[in-house]
Amino acid sequence: MSPVPEGSAAAGSGHPAPGTPASVTPFPGVGTGAGTGAGTEGGGRHLAPAHDAGPTSLQILRSLDSGPRGLLEKEAEDRLGRFGENVLPAWRPVPWPRRLVRSARDPFTAVLLCLGLVSALVSAWGTACVTLALVGVSCLLRSIEEHRADRSTAALRELVATTATVVRRACPDSPPREREVPVADLVPGDVIRLGPGDLVPADVRLLRADGLTVHQSALTGESAPVAKRAVDAPDPALSDEGPFAQPQSCFQGSSVTSGSGTAVIVATGGETRFAAAHDGRARQRGARAFDRSVQGISWTLIRFMLLTPPLVLMANAALRGRGLETLPFAVAVAVGLTPEMLPVIVTTTLARGAARLARTSGVIVKRLPALHDLGAVDVLCLDKTGTLTEDRPVVAGATDGADRPDPDVLRWAAVGALWTLQLAELPAPDALDEAILDAAGEVRGRHGPTTTGDLAPEDYEGVAVLPFDPVRRVATAVVRRPGKLGVHTLVTKGAVEAVLQRCAMDEDERDRLLGLADRKAESGLRLLAVARGDRASRPGGYSPADERGLTFVGLVALRDVPAPSAADALAVLARRGVSVKVLTGDHPGTAARVCADIGLRRADSAQGADVVTAEVVDTLSDADLARVADRATVFARCTPEHKARIVSALRAGGRTTGFLGDGVNDLPALHAADVGICPRNAVDVAREAADVVLAEKDLTAIDRAVLAGRHSSGNIATYLRITLSSNLGNVIAMLTAGLMLPFLPMLPAQVLVQNLCFDAAQLAFAFDRPAAAVLRRPTALRPRDFLRFITGFGLLNAAADLATFGVLALALHQASGDSGEAVFHAGWFTENLLTQAMVMILLRTGRSAVERRAGGPLRAAAAGLAAVGVLLPLTALGPLLGMSALPPLYYLLLGSVLALYAVALTAARRRYERRHLAEETDPAPAAPAAV
Repeated sequence: MSPVPEGSAAAGSGHPAPGTPASVTPFPGVGTGAGTGAGTEGGGRHLAPAHDAGPTSLQILRSLDSGPRGLLEKEAEDRLGRFGENVLPAWRPVPWPRRLVRSARDPFTAVLLCLGLVSALVSAWGTACVTLALVGVSCLLRSIEEHRADRSTAALRELVATTATVVRRACPDSPPREREVPVADLVPGDVIRLGPGDLVPADVRLLRADGLTVHQSALTGESAPVAKRAVDAPDPALSDEGPFAQPQSCFQGSSVTSGSGTAVIVATGGETRFAAAHDGRARQRGARAFDRSVQGISWTLIRFMLLTPPLVLMANAALRGRGLETLPFAVAVAVGLTPEMLPVIVTTTLARGAARLARTSGVIVKRLPALHDLGAVDVLCLDKTGTLTEDRPVVAGATDGADRPDPDVLRWAAVGALWTLQLAELPAPDALDEAILDAAGEVRGRHGPTTTGDLAPEDYEGVAVLPFDPVRRVATAVVRRPGKLGVHTLVTKGAVEAVLQRCAMDEDERDRLLGLADRKAESGLRLLAVARGDRASRPGGYSPADERGLTFVGLVALRDVPAPSAADALAVLARRGVSVKVLTGDHPGTAARVCADIGLRRADSAQGADVVTAEVVDTLSDADLARVADRATVFARCTPEHKARIVSALRAGGRTTGFLGDGVNDLPALHAADVGICPRNAVDVAREAADVVLAEKDLTAIDRAVLAGRHSSGNIATYLRITLSSNLGNVIAMLTAGLMLPFLPMLPAQVLVQNLCFDAAQLAFAFDRPAAAVLRRPTALRPRDFLRFITGFGLLNAAADLATFGVLALALHQASGDSGEAVFHAGWFTENLLTQAMVMILLRTGRSAVERRAGGPLRAAAAGLAAVGVLLPLTALGPLLGMSALPPLYYLLLGSVLALYAVALTAARRRYERRHLAEETDPAPAAPAAV
């Protein structure tokens, strides 16, 4: 069960949420697809037309083969074995073989697999072994991390309800007996008892109810409790309002606010409407931010890779008369263009970030790419209660009918609040009543009694209470005033309109007070009206009929208390380029007031500029809504469908969205967002749908998660920039050299060993610390920006490689034949690894000099790569790979080329930073920075 949504009264209070919509449309498809069968045959878990408003209670019991005295224990056991346990459809782990096959669907992994198979077909076993080994490592790492994430998901699957009170009989002649049983053991036909604070364990039909009200917010989004009663003949007029409007039906996922009842279970397990939401509300959402980015880059490069082998074959056949003997070289060149380690780097980087978040902040990332999406989020959508505000209102003032401050109004409200709490059987103290008592206590502590002879609320004697119900929208406490023998005083408080209807006044006065209340509500205050009336004491009880002819006392205004960390957390998110949108079911004035209090919007701004109601949303087209959603800050009176549509509109406008929700009513928006976020105490189905689970509903935790996402995204982006530019330069140089030289510029084995060394060094990117500039703005892997970067720096890298040809020509002008080829291969192998090591250090863009010097693992990996490039041709492995030792002159000339290349690379990097990274320091919430 989710916490009570914003705008609602606390359980059982009798205080309505001003401005809350009177009804909320259930989700499409929910309420019509579950529990619709009849009879006792088949494999369903229900035995009757569970939610049909037509049958009477007696017909329901007969179709279930049950009765008011409950089932026999033996019959319950048989039904449990036949229909299964009353639990949500179980999570099923994915088998390892299927997980491995699924991990190969990554575009790069699939292309590498194809290239490896082609190499095996042409007997290029070295190429095939290395390529297939990279595929295996990538799939294995991805499968391991998905398994860990699935394990975390399975650990979160715990139903809130654990036990229920059921009525059963041991044998046909024995009397019925109440006992507690696990919720999982309930079956259709069981008769259960419901009381205050209970969770409804299945879908039920009421047989008896006494003042029963339930919260259905987890299913419908309605803030206020809903009155339920046992009716034998349901009202056909309510059939068009959906199943949740039926007073005789209660549903799994609801909670009892007040009263008690007896009900028969009509649907359990997978046949409940809660389960229908679990299985059927998972809407297909488009590709997430990470998927869109990586797939865009992947398919662009894959086109190059697929074109490379035939181009190499055709060019060598036309210019050099070579045939299929160059196919292994062509395949090796295509592999050289591939960022083979991308799946490994992505998985390792995201897994490290997710593990660090879980360890330090208690944040569970269930889907690893969601960590990148968190880093790319530039709009965070959330509700108000529990996030921006505490679930604890405070009194902002008490005024009389002329809008003058009057402490007597607060005193009478406190009298009613005290004895409502004392005499009503509430499952939990009401937050509004407690706020009124706290405020009255503070006033008496500061000023003493408000009027001579006045007493504290506890000095009155409580006689009776008429608890709140959603129909009356008021609560009344009956008290005996000291010194007033034979007189009882009724103190009524609740919704302004409902209280005024019970007061003795003319229509003009009533309209004036309603107008006054509307003006105060527009300023963001919650209002309770207070009235009282004296009655002659009588021994009998009181009824709602006594709530008439009252005297209006005044209005008590309450406001929400901002969460202590909300303002600071919002300021931090704003500095990081994340704008916050509030999607609430509350009154627009209330939501706007809270947002102004915490600095989310200007208190003096025109409400129409950044506050939009659901009624306005309904009049907008999708294109218009995208423009309005980008500008507005608060969306009020929202139903679940409104929230999902707003989130979808933001995504359609090019924004990367996160949504924080915790109830079943938040499922559409959780599915519509790029990243669905929920707290750990959210309902089970919301935890299932979310990509990220927080330890608590706290914006500070979201900020830490966003930073972790940017940290991981920054490392992935750095890897892609450096690897792709280096690979592209090498491929261009190899293709050019292959057409200029009478022999292959590098043997296939040398290409693969070079790639293997570079790939091993690239693992350090997973452990690098990104630049501070990367953490300041939302990150996005934009294919167009990447292509522009890798094209420019790739051409520069190719120029350095081609310059090495001249160095080799000078240093090796006396070598000839096979020895000349071996020396050429060794020289280019050494130069390639040295330039790649330089690129790893010098292209870590966006850093200060101190940050570049503190490379850590990346500097060590680059040093190791350079050492391999220099030393490997001198070892015994050199001749085996077709390389020989190089003359000293080559190293001197190569040093000059590398020095010039370093100068050119540094100048190009600085020019790139000035032109493309300046937007990262722009404080305006502009588009995400491309990294």
